[in-house]
Amino acid sequence: MEKVYYTKPSISDLEIQYVEDAIRNGWGEKCYDYIKKFEAAFAQYLDLPCALATSSCTGAIHLALAALGVGEGDEVIVPETTWVATASPAVYLGAKPVFVDIEADTWCISPEKIRQAITPRTKVIMVVHLYGNIAKMDEIMQIAREHNLYVVEDAAQALGSVYHGRKVGAIGDMATFSFHGTKTMTTGEGGMLVTNSPTLFEKAKMLNDHGRAAGEKKMFFPHHLGYKYKMSNLQAALGLAQTERLPELVAHKVWVFKTYQKHLNGLACLQWNAESADTFNCFWLPTIAFDKALNVEVAELFEIFKENNIDTRTFFYPLSSLPFFEEKNTNTIAYDLCHRAVNLPSYFEITEAQIIQVANCLKLFLKPYLLMQ
Repeated sequence: MEKVYYTKPSISDLEIQYVEDAIRNGWGEKCYDYIKKFEAAFAQYLDLPCALATSSCTGAIHLALAALGVGEGDEVIVPETTWVATASPAVYLGAKPVFVDIEADTWCISPEKIRQAITPRTKVIMVVHLYGNIAKMDEIMQIAREHNLYVVEDAAQALGSVYHGRKVGAIGDMATFSFHGTKTMTTGEGGMLVTNSPTLFEKAKMLNDHGRAAGEKKMFFPHHLGYKYKMSNLQAALGLAQTERLPELVAHKVWVFKTYQKHLNGLACLQWNAESADTFNCFWLPTIAFDKALNVEVAELFEIFKENNIDTRTFFYPLSSLPFFEEKNTNTIAYDLCHRAVNLPSYFEITEAQIIQVANCLKLFLKPYLLMQ
């Protein structure tokens, strides 16, 4: 039985052509050519003026927070449900991540809980568009403006999602993307920092070059202590090709999601990724949450999937449940959802037959629970 992966990249001849060209010719004075092309193409896709390619999304978040002046004693509001990389850069800079609960429908950060978490030390609101779902950005941006706060969108999982006519990542003060091999597009590892502010962009760019100021005539003379989260020209060649294929890649993610829904249409006990009015969800990972009343044992589902050669992923654990953070189990939605939600396989080469295979395993798993209702 052919393995059904939970996700993997789509690599065409175009990617191979660009990477081969970078390997053969992208050295010396041409060593930044693909990086510049990739940054320009990605910025154009988002309709933004500034994009900075990085070695990871984590590095992009670190640069964003550093450019915004986050430091010792500051607080950064972070959704309880996300990967740890959303929060860890705040800790790198001496700031405190303040975890707030998510919404039951969007699975994204709650604007109401943001309001409750703001203190005089708050500097930044981190927004995560989880699994392609979109946070309520109008409300969040209004809260930020009322309290003179910055908003950073962690759009690692939402490339291609659209909110009220604007692509996710083009709404906050700064935004970051991931090009890990599991994402809709990939550079192997890598990320992108984007912003509408040339001032913030230049600061982030300077910090990413070990603190060397633009226009400095002395060679190897940094003015600030900086970082190095640069992307290689080889990775950027891959990224440029993937960016040119983005409409195709995103459209296929949507097809996968809708095909799952078609074959699981009769199961009213499932909550799916949200897509509210005047938005477009890229559906990076089709995700289902089982009705709480079923009391499902998700570990049993994983065993059924494993027996049928199917990979899957758990829903994110609450960040405050991790051993190095202070527990905040009052974030009840996040603490509940992680026990009854799973990500389903989604990648470019997945077939409808494989989706049916996954759907049938789900039905098999749910049968005894539904009989008890």
